[in-house]
Amino acid sequence: MNKWIVALTVMLPTLIEIIDTSVVNVSLDHIRGSLSAGIDESTWSITSYLVSNAIIIPMTGWLSKLFGRKKYLIMSIVLFTVSSFLCGAAWSLQSLVFFRILQGIGGGALQPLSQSILLETFPPRQHGIAMAVFGIGIMFGPIIGPLLGGWITDNWSWHWIFFINVPIGIISIILTLLVIKDPPYMKKMKMKIDYWGLAFLALGLGCLQIVLDKGQQENWFSSNFILWLSITSAVSIIAFIIVELNSEHPVVNLRVFKIKTFSLGNIIMFMGFFNLFASIVLLPIYLQTLMGYTSFLAGFVLGPGGIATLIALPVAGSLVNKVNPKYLLIFGIMVNAYATHLMSNFNLQADFYAVIWPRIVLGIGMGFFFIPLTTVTMSVIKREDMANATGIYNLIRNLGGSFGVAFVTTVLSRRAQFHQNHLIENLTPFDSAYQLYTEKASGLLQYKGFESFTSDHGSLGIIYRELLRQSSMLSFNDAFYLVSVLMISILPLVFLMKRAKYCSGSQGIH
Repeated sequence: MNKWIVALTVMLPTLIEIIDTSVVNVSLDHIRGSLSAGIDESTWSITSYLVSNAIIIPMTGWLSKLFGRKKYLIMSIVLFTVSSFLCGAAWSLQSLVFFRILQGIGGGALQPLSQSILLETFPPRQHGIAMAVFGIGIMFGPIIGPLLGGWITDNWSWHWIFFINVPIGIISIILTLLVIKDPPYMKKMKMKIDYWGLAFLALGLGCLQIVLDKGQQENWFSSNFILWLSITSAVSIIAFIIVELNSEHPVVNLRVFKIKTFSLGNIIMFMGFFNLFASIVLLPIYLQTLMGYTSFLAGFVLGPGGIATLIALPVAGSLVNKVNPKYLLIFGIMVNAYATHLMSNFNLQADFYAVIWPRIVLGIGMGFFFIPLTTVTMSVIKREDMANATGIYNLIRNLGGSFGVAFVTTVLSRRAQFHQNHLIENLTPFDSAYQLYTEKASGLLQYKGFESFTSDHGSLGIIYRELLRQSSMLSFNDAFYLVSVLMISILPLVFLMKRAKYCSGSQGIH
């Protein structure tokens, strides 16, 4: 079968699954109003999907062997398609959350399965191109999701952000039936079910995802809810590791981490998506809260970066077999760190092009980061272990994004308080800048017709609002700077990785 038809078949459902991780965010207010739910309650429609998704992803290799990979892929697409229709038809928040859980279960396997199928379908020398195809979906999905969700919600209704998945899902099922074939080592196998591994995995990752999603909102460990979830997650994950290392048929084969290059690749991937998601979450918030951008304009700033990634991915894919991929990876890491550092220099006078340029640089960097890293990391994995390895790899990538978002939102809150206190300490009536700004504030109030507020109280109110705005800007600068430092700190790990040499035989690569 033509490898490009296979690529289209596996990437079509994968792309809509990735889009669905972020498409709900911009429609949350509409969903909340339609289903008569509170703000905190409505966010569970996002969290529930992320939790079930996170649980399923690392189980993909085991479930592929249990059901047979092609059968499991079809089952996943069917469940994702049916649950998408049910999400659109949801009559209450409770029903929407339940159907989103089902949607996450169905969609969780699509990313690792599509990656493993692409790596098997394309010959080793074309793995860079295969990962470019996969990377387009991975990178483009989170960017197009909010824009698509906003447009559909504004022009139709929030129900259609789910209904639109149905025809695409049906086409994907038909293509999978006709195109995808199982290799002998991915046929259905009789296995003893690892119930303890399943239980600890679900509990550990489920609690962890809720902690990351709700932690800042609940003020982290000052909340008993977050504290107990964190303890439960830590104990469950430790128990899961112990059980899996001693199981004959583990749900997730953790022994793959004995391969140093694979382990290092996962650490680097975690930090790469930590940097990416931290940046693309902070940037729209910065533009809307401090610069007065509309939601559409803030989303539009992300667009050129996505286009830059789409251009960089095939370029990196074509170079990965001509140039040592470790050199490309080093370049990608340095460009990503530089882009985030540029964002740490934003100020309140930044124009539209000044904020777009760092996002474009980041987009280029991610193209040269993802392709060589994935190629080197997966080159050491045997074909029969590919589904298990890609499941782990995709889980680590997603967790990196979740940790990145949790980290920067926490830094933003803490550093804003710090800078506010620091600026207030230096704000005195004897300061010439303070006196000048007071005069300007009084003049502004008089100009707008608020003569009764031309006293110090009116001027102080304007000054205090400006102080809050500047302290918030400084906290954004701090968050971007810390992320850039963390990104550049992983550079030494690249030198410890080794790329496997391709060879013939049933395993394909060693």
